[in-house]
Amino acid sequence: MCKVGRGEIKCEAKRGSLEMGLKVLGESRIEKLRSSMMVPASRSRMKLWMIRATTTVLLWTCVVQLTALGETWGPRVLKGWPSCLTQEAAVLDEKVSDVPARVLPPKRVYRNNGYLMVSCNGGLNQMRAAICDMVAIARYLNVTLIVPELDKTSFWNDPRFVHQESPLLGITCIFIEQFLYFDAVMLNCEYCLGSEFQDIFDVDHFITSLRDEVRILKELPPRLKKRVELGMTYSMPPISWSDISYYHNQILPLIQKYKVLHLNRTDARLANNGQPLDLQKLRCRVNFSALRFTSQIEELGRRVIKLLRQNGPFLVLHLRYEMDMLAFSGCTQGCSPEEAEELTRMRYAYPWWKEKIINSDLKRKDGLCPLTPEETALTLRALGIDQNIQIYIAAGEIYGGERRMATLAESYPRLVRKETLLEPPDLRFFQNHSSQMAALDYLVSLESDIFVPTYDGNMAKVVEGHRRFLGFKKTILLDRKLLVELIDQYNSGLLSWDQFSSAVKISHSNRMGSQSKRLVIPDRPKEEDYFYANPYECLQSSDDQLLSST
Repeated sequence: MCKVGRGEIKCEAKRGSLEMGLKVLGESRIEKLRSSMMVPASRSRMKLWMIRATTTVLLWTCVVQLTALGETWGPRVLKGWPSCLTQEAAVLDEKVSDVPARVLPPKRVYRNNGYLMVSCNGGLNQMRAAICDMVAIARYLNVTLIVPELDKTSFWNDPRFVHQESPLLGITCIFIEQFLYFDAVMLNCEYCLGSEFQDIFDVDHFITSLRDEVRILKELPPRLKKRVELGMTYSMPPISWSDISYYHNQILPLIQKYKVLHLNRTDARLANNGQPLDLQKLRCRVNFSALRFTSQIEELGRRVIKLLRQNGPFLVLHLRYEMDMLAFSGCTQGCSPEEAEELTRMRYAYPWWKEKIINSDLKRKDGLCPLTPEETALTLRALGIDQNIQIYIAAGEIYGGERRMATLAESYPRLVRKETLLEPPDLRFFQNHSSQMAALDYLVSLESDIFVPTYDGNMAKVVEGHRRFLGFKKTILLDRKLLVELIDQYNSGLLSWDQFSSAVKISHSNRMGSQSKRLVIPDRPKEEDYFYANPYECLQSSDDQLLSST
C-alpha cells in the first residue's frame, strides 16, 4: 500500500511538474505572440500621432495666413474669424455691410452679327468722344464691341512727348513710336509705352453698366483672336461725320462677311445731328456714366478738389499754350524769333501734318489761335474776375515758362497746378502719362466754380458739355476773334480800360454755358456746334432718367 502510495505521489508530482512546464511554455509563447502583435499596433499609433501633428501644424499655418489676409482685405474675407480682426476692421465690416449691392442692368439678348474692334486716335478727350460713338454704333449694328484700344502712335498719346535737348541737332527731341526716322539712341530720347484703356478708365464698370445695351468683351474669343494675330482681319477708317445709316449699309455687311472688323480711326466718325434720339442719349450715357476713371485717378482728383475747396472758390483755366499746340497751329504771337523758328522746325519734322506754311498774324485775327498768357490776363481782368480767386492751370508745360506766365501771375497771384498742390510721390505713377494727367485736370475742371478754356480744343468742348449736363455750370466761352481785335485796340490806345472791359463783358454775357440749341450747318459739320459740347437732347429735362443704370 505504501509503495503504491509513493508511486502515486511520484506520478502526481511528475504530472504536476509536466503541467507547470507546459504552462510556462504556453505563457512564453503567448507573450511572444502578444509582443509580436503589439509592434504593428504601436506603429499605427505613431503614424496616427504624426498625422495629427502634421494636420495641427497645417491648420495653424492656415490660421496665420488667413489672419494676415484679413488685415489686408478686411472683414469681408474673414467674417467667421472675429478673434483675428482688429477693432477698426470690425467697424469697416459694419460700414461695408450697410452699403447696398449695386444692381446690374439685365443683359440685352440679341443675335450677334460679329465683332467690332476699334483703335482710337488723338488725345484723351478726342478718344473719349470716339468711344461714346463706337458704343452707339455697336449697339445699333447688334455686334459685340471689343474694349477700345487707345492711341499709342500719335503726338498726343501716353506718354506725353519727352523734352530732351539733342547734342547733334540742337533741337528739342520728341520721340514717338510712329516716327522711327528719329534715331532714339542718337537723339538721347526716352521711350515709354502708352496707357491702356484699363489704366485710365474703370473697364469692368464700362462693360457691366452697358450690358443692357451692347455686349462688350475685353478681348476676342480665342479662335478669332488667333486670326487677328495672324493678320487675317479687315481694317479700315470709316468716313468722317457719317450718320447711322452709313454704318448699317456699308459697315455692317463687312462685319457679317469677315466676322471681325477693325476701325483704325475713330475721331469724328459719327455726325452731330440727324441721329435717332435713342442713339444720342446712348452717347450721353456712355460719356456721363459708363466712362468712369480708375479709382486711383478718381481718388487723386478728389484730393486736389478738396485742397482747392479748403481755400475758397476756384477757377480752372485751360491754358492751351503748350509747344505742340503752337507748333501745329503756327501761332507764334509773343514768341521770340528763336522760339518761332523752333516751332516751325518741329512742325516740319512731322510729315503727317499737312499744313506747313502758316501766317501766324492772319490766323490770330481769324480767331484760330489760342490766347497767349498775356492776352488771357487782360481778358480775365476785363471780365471782372476777382484777382484774389484761386486759378488752377489745367495744362501741360507752358511754352516759354515763367517768362510767359509773368503777366498772368502778376494779375492773379494765386496760380496753382496739380504739381504744386500735391507731393511728388502722389504723382509718380502719373508722370510721363499725359492722358492720366489730363484725366486729373478733367475731374478738377468739372468741379470748378468757373471754367475758362483759351482754345476750343477737344478737352474744352467735352468739359463744356459735361458741365452743362451737371446743371449748366458757369463756363466762359471766349470769342477769340473779337477778343484779339479788342485787345489790339486797347494796346494801341484806341480804347480806354473802361471801354475795353465793357465791350468784353457785353460780348460774353450770353457765352456762359447756359441752355441753348446747337448750331446746325448742313454739309459743313466741322463748322457747326459739336455734339459733345452741347448734347441738348440729354439736357431737356432734369427729371429725365437718362442714367438709369447708375
